[in-house]
Amino acid sequence: MSKYGLDATDIRILSAVQKHGQLSKTKLAEIVNLSPTPCWARLNRLKAAGFIRGYHADVAIGRIFDFTQVIVTIALTHHRKSDFDRFEGHIRKLDEVAECVATGGGMDYVLKVFTPNLAAFQNLMDSLLAAELGIQRYMTYIVTREVKCSQPNLAGLTVKTGRSASAD
Repeated sequence: MSKYGLDATDIRILSAVQKHGQLSKTKLAEIVNLSPTPCWARLNRLKAAGFIRGYHADVAIGRIFDFTQVIVTIALTHHRKSDFDRFEGHIRKLDEVAECVATGGGMDYVLKVFTPNLAAFQNLMDSLLAAELGIQRYMTYIVTREVKCSQPNLAGLTVKTGRSASAD
């Protein structure tokens, strides 16, 4: 099923934790249909193996204050490892950048940026350009509303594809 040898029960545990966050031993066991002690042992094994990176609250920041959210695509001038490393190292230090993914195709990176207003966003972009990170071009997309934001359905990703997990 899983390329890491996880079984259906492990996937149910991970799905429950992903959906509900931290749960009591009893509640988690109830959700995954397993007795509490073995369920908790599996959860601890999954944590120790690094399958659970942390627990987070989904905070409705728009109810707290106004902000500007911008999606930015960035293409670098050069595609050497050192260019990627320099850019990624700089991006990791920026609190305004909530997400950054490297992509294949026309653009090298897609960023999700949160700033108090559009002027602050422009200042951020000016500072990125001034840092000489090798940005060839960038495009910005102002987010007008969030339509969907969720984690992938773990059980749906484990659907059999006709090959065994050991073939990976």
